[in-house]
Amino acid sequence: MSGTEKRTVSLAPENAAFIDAKVKSGGYASTSEVIRAGLRALQERDAAVERWLEQEVAPTYDAVKSGEMETHAVGDVFDSIRTRHASRQ
Repeated sequence: MSGTEKRTVSLAPENAAFIDAKVKSGGYASTSEVIRAGLRALQERDAAVERWLEQEVAPTYDAVKSGEMETHAVGDVFDSIRTRHASRQ
C-alpha cells in the first residue's frame, strides 16, 4: 500500500462487534485490516456485476431489441412446463 488516509466512521453496534470478533479470532491483525478486506470484497463484487452486465445482460438486451431473440412471459413458460410434466405422468 503506497499510503494511507485516516477516516472516521460510525458503525452500528453489530457491525463493530463483527469487526472486533474478526480481530479477536486472529484472522485479522487490526480493525483496519478487516475494513480493507471488506472493501476489497465489495470492489470484486462490483466488478463481477459490471462484467455480467457487459458480457451477458447487454448482449441479450440488444438481441431482444433487434428481434434476434424471442422473449416469453414467465407464466407462459411455467404453464408449458406444467403441461409437459402432467402429460408424462
